[in-house]
Formats: sequence, C-alpha cells, structure tokens
Amino acid sequence: MPHRTSPPSRPARRTAPGALSLAVVCSLLITPATAAPAGPGPADAHCAGQSRLHVPGAARQQADCLDELTTAGTVASGHTDPADYAGLTPKDLSTPSGVPGIQIDGYFPDTSTTNTNHGWQHDSQFVIRLPDHWNGGLVVAGTSGNREQYANDRVIADWVLARGYAYAATDKGNTGTAFFRDGRRPGDAIAEWNTRLTQLTRAARAVVAQRYERPPARTIATGLSNGGYLVRWQLENHPELYDGGVDWEGTLWRSDGPNPFTFLPAALRHYPAYAAGGPGADEAAAALHRAGFPAGSEFLWPYHHQVYWDLTQRIYREEIDPGYDGDTEAGTPYCASGTPACDADYAYPARPAAVHRAVDRIALTGRIGKPLITLQGTLDVLLPISEDSDVYARMVHRAGRGSLLRYYRIEDGTHTDSLADAFPDRLRPMVPCHRSAFTALERWTAGAGRPPADHTVARPAGADPATLLTRCPLR
Repeated sequence: MPHRTSPPSRPARRTAPGALSLAVVCSLLITPATAAPAGPGPADAHCAGQSRLHVPGAARQQADCLDELTTAGTVASGHTDPADYAGLTPKDLSTPSGVPGIQIDGYFPDTSTTNTNHGWQHDSQFVIRLPDHWNGGLVVAGTSGNREQYANDRVIADWVLARGYAYAATDKGNTGTAFFRDGRRPGDAIAEWNTRLTQLTRAARAVVAQRYERPPARTIATGLSNGGYLVRWQLENHPELYDGGVDWEGTLWRSDGPNPFTFLPAALRHYPAYAAGGPGADEAAAALHRAGFPAGSEFLWPYHHQVYWDLTQRIYREEIDPGYDGDTEAGTPYCASGTPACDADYAYPARPAAVHRAVDRIALTGRIGKPLITLQGTLDVLLPISEDSDVYARMVHRAGRGSLLRYYRIEDGTHTDSLADAFPDRLRPMVPCHRSAFTALERWTAGAGRPPADHTVARPAGADPATLLTRCPLR
C-alpha cells in the first residue's frame, strides 16, 4: 500500500537501478513449528558466531546481539521503525517476546537513495534475524506498498520468530511514493522488487548456514499486497529457492488485464457521483460494482477514495506509463473526469503497445513450481477479489499447476487490517487467517497432510472481535 503523501515535482525521468502497489489445520492457536530444531551444541549459545557472519553480496552490514528480536524489544533498541508498519495490523494484536538472537541490518549495492533508515540514504536495505533457538526454517518477505524493510515486523516477523524461524526482509530496492523514479525504463522499479527478493533469499540462506552450521530445512516466502505479488512471482520463476509460500492478497499484474489500471480509474471516475448522491448515485454505484468493487463494500469507499485509489493509480501509472501525462509527474491529484491527462479517464486497453509490454515484464503466469496458499478478503476494496485472486487462482489451474495451490476467500476481510478496528461489526482481521494458512503450509510441505480444498472461509456467526483476532479455522 502506498503512503499518503504525494510525490515531489519531477526531476530527470529515471536513474539507473544498480542490480536490478497492492489440513485440517486450522485454528490460529499458536502451535510449535514443525521443522526440526537445531541440535544442541555451540550454535545454541546466545549470538554464537556473530563475528563470522557475512551476507554475500552486501555492500554494508551491521550485526547486533539482541536480547529481543521481536518488536517487544526492537522498538526500544532502535532495531525496527514503527513508521514502516503503521496501519497494517489491528491495534490489539498481541506481541510475542522472549526471542534473543542476532539481527543483521545492511544493504546491497544500488544507486537509488529513497530509504532513509539508519541515516544510510540507500536503497536495497535488508534485515536478517537469527534467533538463538532455531526451528530449522527460514521465512523471507518483501514489503507491502512502497514501505521499507521493517513493514512486516508486527504482522509477520514477530510471530514467525516466536515460532523459531530465522527471518529476512527487503525494502524491494526502492521505497516511497516517488519509487517510480528508479530505473531507466518503465517497469524497472517493480522488476527490481523481484530481483531483490531473489537476491535476499540466496543471501539469507547462506547466512543461516553460517550461523547454525547447516542450511535451512525449509524456506517459506510470504507477504501481503505487493509482498504477496512477490511470493507468486518467486514461486513461478525461482521455485528452487523455496519449499512453498503464503500469498496474502498479492497484486495481480497481467498485460491483458485485469490489473490495477483496469479498475482503479473506474473508481476515480464514478465515485464522486456516488458520493454526491442524487439521481446519478445509483448508476455510479452500479459502475463501481461492474469494475469489481463488491456490493456490500460501499462503507469502505470513502476511506479508499481519500487514501488509496487516487494515489495508487497515479504513482503506479507513472511507473508503467509516464507518457500519459506528458512532463507532469504522477498526474493531478483528484482531478475531475474530463480534465486533460486525468487518471480518472485512464483507459489501459487503448494505451500504446509499449505500455502493455512494460506490464508484461512484471506479469504473472500462474506457473508456480512449489506449494502456494493464497488468501484474500471478500471486501478488499483496493484490489477487488474478483479482479485479483479469483483470477490468479484460475490462471494457476489453467497452467496445470492446480495441485500446488490452495485458495481461501476470507469472508469480510479487507485489504488493511487496521480498518477492522474502525468497523468491528462489518470486518474481520486477516492476520489470524494468514497464520492458519502458514501452519497449513508447514504441514503440507512436511508431508503431514494437504490443506482443505479451496473455499470461502465464513465469518463465524456471533464471533466477537477478540475471537476474530485469534482464530481463523480454514476447515
């Protein structure tokens, strides 16, 4: 998800990127990870081997021995940045603790400088966390939206670290609402995201082997929104690096659609008439429904119009199709339909072939090579489910890879879990469903049973917010 601020005025179009936007298992009871723990010996000592750890390919690294790797300690110690994960989790999500170990921060060679963490002014930053008590596994993640490397710390890292996993995350090589300035040609900035996660996965696997004196027995990719897109892409293009993945509402890019450019302009074009009321409101609502925004999600439209739809359309369109608005950078915020070069009138199917080729460079195919669990909320109003995961699931089956996929539609889930706090009677948080999916993938990849067949996970009748925050049976 993008940040809310608008990008600054346009400099020269782009700069070079260096190396090369959205079992019956089942409950979310936190059970022990199924990977075998490391055996007793020197590797069990607190921060053992810290001085000999080397991240292959890193231009800079800093290793610190910490008494706490979760946000229960890293906030105070300065080893995370709460601004990176603001708004991604329900306010009452519990924080595990009691995970001592080594944290390595650093960056790979790159020429872009949007990430300011640590005062480094350098992109392709990463974090690797190595708990003293290791379960034999590694979890790798890219971030949602255009956030930095700590964006998953509350929603993913805390939980998997508490289960004994090593953890690694990347900022994807460019950050912030002007991410599109990175790269020489349209699509380069997003293409770099994929390269950076591949690079980090290889490096993290090597560091794990250094720390624990054996390679990880299991490597799992996971992430939400743009991070979920990365999971899909990695399992399609580098399945040899992973044992499986959990894709949480990953962004779907297809050169022939659907993609964000095929539904966001409709939202920008029709929402003002809907919000104004009067005789055109019903027709505008119907147009939004036809674009994919589900009936029953109307209560979420004002927030998404204010925060997400406009900014997301403009900055991602600038990345893929900078020529649409000439010398203007990322369009005109909240322009009315009919305004020259207004993103509300953007018609992706009619754009030049070069634009479609730019999308094709980052497109998904459905040809996954390892087990994947995909989940998405039925009330997702940034990436409507009918235009995203429903389509991707069909793509996987058409590619002949259906046996490797489990797809769960989460009733009343939406794109951003913090909205469940604002609408507790209408929304459910997705985080417990992600955790249930993760434990289901553990069992699946360990040969302990296949997850339930694809289905919609119903919201439990009468469940209170506390229950919804801790349980999401996938049965």
